[in-house]
Amino acid sequence: MLYTLVVIGSVLAVLALTRWLGRRTPGPEKLRAYESGIIPTGEARLRYPVAFFMVAIFFLIFDVEGAYIFSWAVGGRSLGWAGWFEILFFIGMLLAGLIYIWVKGGLEWGPNRDRNRSIY
Repeated sequence: MLYTLVVIGSVLAVLALTRWLGRRTPGPEKLRAYESGIIPTGEARLRYPVAFFMVAIFFLIFDVEGAYIFSWAVGGRSLGWAGWFEILFFIGMLLAGLIYIWVKGGLEWGPNRDRNRSIY
């Protein structure tokens, strides 16, 4: 408890000293965003294509899948047949999800001729 109070007191003292002793000279150069020495031009908000986010989501899903399967492989013998059937069910659900995404066109990111045709 004493150590926590000393740390909090030290942090507050350093913040107060820097506020009191620090030089304040605001100007347009100091208010500009620092981007590796390059003067920023244009708008900061860029529009990313949906495929970029799809790749990120797929990476997260399959990365977590890999962590689960690796941890199962480490303790596979002690889990027995019940663990074997559980990991088969897990992989089956992931494959079902991948097939669903594939059928719905979630893996087709390039230009598609079917998008230009009318539904009717």
